[in-house]
Amino acid sequence: MTKVLEVRGLTKEFPGVQALQGVDFDVEEGEVHCLLGPNGSGKSTLIKCVSGAYEPTGGEILFRGEPLPLGQPAATLKRGVATIYQELDLVEDLTVAESIFLAHEPRRGPLLDREHMFRESAALLERLGHEQISPRVKIRQLRPAAKQIVSIARALSHDVGLLIMDEPSAVLDESEVDVMFDVVRRLATEGVGVVYISHRLDEIRRIGSRVTVLADGRTTASGIPATTPTDDLVAFMVGRKVEQLFPERTVKAGDVLLEARGLRSLPMVRGVTLEVRAGEIVGLGGLVGSGRTEVLRLIAGIDPMDEGKVVLEGRTLPPDNPRQAIAAGLGLAPEDRKSQALLLDWSLTKNVSLATLNRFGRPLLKIGEERARAHKQLKALHTVPDNPDRIVRLLSGGNQQKVVLARWLLRECRVLLLDEPTRGVDVAAKAELYKVIADLAQSGIGVLVVSSENEELLGLCSRILVMREGEIVAELDAATATEQELLRHAVAPTDSSVLAEEVS
Repeated sequence: MTKVLEVRGLTKEFPGVQALQGVDFDVEEGEVHCLLGPNGSGKSTLIKCVSGAYEPTGGEILFRGEPLPLGQPAATLKRGVATIYQELDLVEDLTVAESIFLAHEPRRGPLLDREHMFRESAALLERLGHEQISPRVKIRQLRPAAKQIVSIARALSHDVGLLIMDEPSAVLDESEVDVMFDVVRRLATEGVGVVYISHRLDEIRRIGSRVTVLADGRTTASGIPATTPTDDLVAFMVGRKVEQLFPERTVKAGDVLLEARGLRSLPMVRGVTLEVRAGEIVGLGGLVGSGRTEVLRLIAGIDPMDEGKVVLEGRTLPPDNPRQAIAAGLGLAPEDRKSQALLLDWSLTKNVSLATLNRFGRPLLKIGEERARAHKQLKALHTVPDNPDRIVRLLSGGNQQKVVLARWLLRECRVLLLDEPTRGVDVAAKAELYKVIADLAQSGIGVLVVSSENEELLGLCSRILVMREGEIVAELDAATATEQELLRHAVAPTDSSVLAEEVS
């Protein structure tokens, strides 16, 4: 087959860092070529070099046999190479059509030709099989999956021959991922080459034809089959075998620590009751928008509730009061750790001690003691690096999550609420975080986990509560449940028979 992209011996140096060290990579027409690697492996640097955002230090990049303009993103896009980054660059207050043609709007003389934009946008959306998305609706009114489709349509408005997708499923639920995969397959059949970056190995097998693995800025496996066993893929990524992704299940549930009774906050939560025992990891599953995150926020006192109460170790917590919830022993690691949990330009010490400052003296802070206690918790969680003076922004996603957990360990929380705890981290880092969470449970802490990855819920938890439309509709034993069973409960009853056929 014809190669649309050839990367040969690519190098990229930053001050004091060799980010790429002779990377080789190619993509054929109509192929979905997956790019794997741990955080810091060079994946983002590679795609930014290909897209023109960075100018490489050495090597060459060929598109359809001709060199791409280096360090020139606009010229690269004009040649037919488009990139959809994990953080979508859509303007919430623009319409779909305006977003698709942003920066290359069709004109009629000096004026924008809006009707032409609407017609062409409708044609692009129809090409992608999503004509139900109105070109005239505002971006802010769309679900994440529809926004992803608009981003793809925007790329296709440039007559794209190569589409690069960086973690496109990060904010999508299972059904929305299926929708996106249908679009990717449709593009591949039209001859578009696709570079697909993901940490989720199950996605790689479902959508990819070949896989290239990067580690430490080098190509450790080039163009291997997407069906390559998980152990081999992980070994290529980390240079060693990860013997077991999930720790052994050793559940010794004790007394009830947390009770949520009849939580209601319309329209997202419609009467949720649950309990978490000491030493137990309870999963909260369901589709995005089912109310999972909202339940955690109600328990933590962040959002106001219409009805219900939260009881921690026999004590009813005052509603809508996160300070009292923390004081009572609740800790929350939110879905977006960067914007909701961490002060990225502060040190590890300051981030870890944030919920415990009154323990280190008033009015003057005992800085040495604060630093020593923070370092102890960081070291216990195997944070890399565990230098308490390091700036949090410089850590990988998995280690940033450990900083959040260290904060609540220092606070000596009795119950941890974890919302998407491994989102955006690589497989090796996931294995480490799973062990940390399991160890916390074994120490007697109760853990309530929200996750969009059904494999994660089944492998990590002892019980799984499945939510749909603001209610808990099923409780499953994770040791015997299946992904199909989880999905069947998560979707609307009218769709469950269809889904069962699709996943069987």
